[in-house]
Amino acid sequence: MQPYDLMDGFELIYVVVDHGQGSKVLQKAKKYGISGGTICHGRGTVNSSLLHFLSLYEERKEVVLLGTDSRTAREAIPKLDKTFKFAKPHHGILFSVGTCEILGSRCNKALPMEEGEEKSMYQIIITVVNRGRAEDVIDAAKEKGSKGGTIINARGSGVNETTKLFNMDIEPEKEVVMILSKKDIVMDIVAHIREKLNIDTPGNGIIFIQDVKETYGVYE
Repeated sequence: MQPYDLMDGFELIYVVVDHGQGSKVLQKAKKYGISGGTICHGRGTVNSSLLHFLSLYEERKEVVLLGTDSRTAREAIPKLDKTFKFAKPHHGILFSVGTCEILGSRCNKALPMEEGEEKSMYQIIITVVNRGRAEDVIDAAKEKGSKGGTIINARGSGVNETTKLFNMDIEPEKEVVMILSKKDIVMDIVAHIREKLNIDTPGNGIIFIQDVKETYGVYE
């Protein structure tokens, strides 16, 4: 694969599909120039139209994360959309976010977005909480206009995140909640989640927000 062009920036592509489809997304992504990715297992909480981010309540989903340079992303995303037909109900959703750095087998930094570059009307809210609190996040978000989200199981290892069991440190189970929302209600949603779940208390969780560059499969 060609080295990343530092002038071109990077993108992280999220693809949410039915359980068992993630490996197919990875195969096609590789064919379209994206060398690899990660599959996370989750469940959907959406049963209405905005965010067919997950079509049926509590349905098993896979979230595929693909990191690549922006030039490759611009070429691969329409091909993935054509292959998996995200515009059709229950076919999944794809969106991408700008990324400042990619760390791993190589370390690269992207330049900031230039003024005048087109921006999306959506943002992604990522909330990491203790196991069992994800539904509380979803409920709080819905109270401020969200249509739902995706819950992914994870593990924590932060400074406030270990517990003792038979004198052994145990990393607690975590849940990651992904909520795709229109920008005009994002801050209301975030403030409500922060208040309802006492996010400012150490160990209770963390929230971060990312701008979305492109979306496929999201419609009113």
